[in-house]
Amino acid sequence: MPVICAANPKGGAGKSTMLLAIAACLSHQGASVIIIDADPNKPITDWRSGRSALPIDVRSDATEANIRDLINETASKAQFVFVDLEGTASRLTSRAIIRSDLTLIPLAGSALDAQQAARAVSLVKESEADIGKRLHFALAFNRTSPAPFVRRIEREIGQQMRKSNLPVLEAHLHRREAYNAMFMERLALHELNPSAINGVPAAIENAMQLTGEVLELLQSLPRERAA
Repeated sequence: MPVICAANPKGGAGKSTMLLAIAACLSHQGASVIIIDADPNKPITDWRSGRSALPIDVRSDATEANIRDLINETASKAQFVFVDLEGTASRLTSRAIIRSDLTLIPLAGSALDAQQAARAVSLVKESEADIGKRLHFALAFNRTSPAPFVRRIEREIGQQMRKSNLPVLEAHLHRREAYNAMFMERLALHELNPSAINGVPAAIENAMQLTGEVLELLQSLPRERAA
């Protein structure tokens, strides 16, 4: 079953938010989902300690030594496996990228984020060279402004990346209070109270658009995960 990881050497790039939003959308639609929380801060493990009714299993026991076996084990049990990685270019990160069907590289619309995303792309390319096989990835904008309020720098960064033939998702995860509320309330988007939190319906629609595009991309990719 598909394994999707999120990698970016910059801490706070939105890896956990993006993965949880996608994973929760899939679980809400009936898919079986496991998240491997390999972030030392354990944000998704903390989220799982809350009262969300979604049957998302979170594994918090990932190490550099066991990450390969853990991915293989969970991929045999769930329809989708997500791996939330630490904000550094570590051996654990590289091993997870090698064993994933798709690596998402979240970035905000700033020059600094673009630079760090380029480092993540380099890590994927280095991992490709190590195993002699193509690894699939996509850049995914996070915390951007929804149309028609897209900032000029966000638009320019996206254009530059596409000119460099880098795969960039069309759907952005926008800057919404609801995404922060997921972690504050320890609930999925559709479980949040829209009368108490701004923009819940818009955030759900946004997350569903991103999830749909990720699914389409996965369906177009050959799955040749390393053993």
